[in-house]
Amino acid sequence: MKPYRWLVALLVAAVLGVLAAQWMAQQDPAQMGRVIVRTGGYDYSASLPVAIALLLAAMVLLAILWHLLRLPFRAWGRYRKRQGRGRLIEGMRAVYGGRWSQGERLLGTAADDAEAGTLALAGAVRAADARGDEAAAEQWLAQLGSRDPVLHAVLKAERLLAHGRPVDAINALDVAEAQPLPPRGLLLRARALAAVHRAGEAYGLLGALRQQGALPPDGLAALEIELAAASLQETDDANLLAERWEAMPKPLRTEPAVIGAYARRASALGWHDAAMRHLEQALDVHWDEELVDLYARLPVGHVDSRRASAQRWLQQHPHSPALLVALARLARGQEQWPQARDFLHRALEEGAGADAWELLGDGLAESGDHALAAQAYANALLAARGEPVQPLPERMLEPTPDFTPEERDANGLPRLVE
Repeated sequence: MKPYRWLVALLVAAVLGVLAAQWMAQQDPAQMGRVIVRTGGYDYSASLPVAIALLLAAMVLLAILWHLLRLPFRAWGRYRKRQGRGRLIEGMRAVYGGRWSQGERLLGTAADDAEAGTLALAGAVRAADARGDEAAAEQWLAQLGSRDPVLHAVLKAERLLAHGRPVDAINALDVAEAQPLPPRGLLLRARALAAVHRAGEAYGLLGALRQQGALPPDGLAALEIELAAASLQETDDANLLAERWEAMPKPLRTEPAVIGAYARRASALGWHDAAMRHLEQALDVHWDEELVDLYARLPVGHVDSRRASAQRWLQQHPHSPALLVALARLARGQEQWPQARDFLHRALEEGAGADAWELLGDGLAESGDHALAAQAYANALLAARGEPVQPLPERMLEPTPDFTPEERDANGLPRLVE
């Protein structure tokens, strides 16, 4: 008890004593009962009010004596507590400063603190991991398990996930003693579930993650897109794919990564028309270079209709490298290499990369021009590494003379041949 509390208690006792003395002075002692205490052959007697007052005084004296006897122990406890907190602070400062060994030693000595010991053990685990001592980290983690099961589960799952063991991380987080999981635990569980191709379950945790503020809004939005795309990509049933797609919020269904995942999976499950339709709707609303490349690569057939849609988009995006490469890919699918070559030349002028060079090499090799095909393949490797490419001969850069001006559009590119 702090000194001011003792002062208040003494003042209250004094007031009560004064009131009791006044009350006793107004009473007739003969009418009051008496208390007789017999011990050791002696009798001690007093009136009832006096006996009560003596008992209260004895209790107060005993309390004061007990407090005085405890003072050295309490002072020692406060000293130990200050020492532990000081070691905790210095240890965390050392860990954040990268002095792992010093920080681990200080935090280990602070682990005996009843209140801050769990934080010290958690810091010691991180320090041991940072200096690569797996055995020491496991030892500190084992001590933490008996002190704070929730923090132990979170740290253990974090370490297991970092070592590529997502199944063990999920098992560590699912122990009964660690429930309910804190926001960090929920986030780790979501990432572990996604790593074992259970992104559908991980997607179901987004509501709790959003409610508990486990990530800032931008980070949560990125995680939502990642989990939504993964949950679609891992689906093996067409009906479940449609169910998950329809259950997603409309803004999420406009994200290129999510639409791309749906289109790939729908195509793999035989829903070719649905894959094409959603890609076309997405590209009509929001242009994306990766989606238009996927639109041309999907093995869904319907090359003529896809070529027609791509020609329509070319009027709105005449300088899109991905669209020009897509048109070249679709023209090759129609066995129209001259048109594909013109599209590829234009795409390279617009800054297309390794895919355009590789596609050009494939076409040149099929047409028998193996020397130029080899140069195109070499340029594809250079472009993939981010190195300067070798220019093609001037004759390759001239438009194919097989098309009349009426057969070319306003950009000089071949029109669709029916």
